[in-house]
Amino acid sequence: MRITRIPTDEAAPAVRPLLESLFERRGNVPNMFRAVAHRPELLRTMLAHFRVVMEAGSVPAKLKELLAVRVSQLNACHY
Repeated sequence: MRITRIPTDEAAPAVRPLLESLFERRGNVPNMFRAVAHRPELLRTMLAHFRVVMEAGSVPAKLKELLAVRVSQLNACHY
């Protein structure tokens, strides 16, 4: 069984602003966030963690994103 990915326009009122904000910052909403959107409290926690990982530190966010894509490729995982 697969977890469905919630489209922004079908998201619950507690979730929709979170997905819209993510779209505004990134230009897209990755599927991992759409899947976690079934549990608003987990989505809020995941987004907070993601922001710290991607926006803090000396490594540019674009390089972090490229690293995540490459690691997923090496592990035969769809990112």
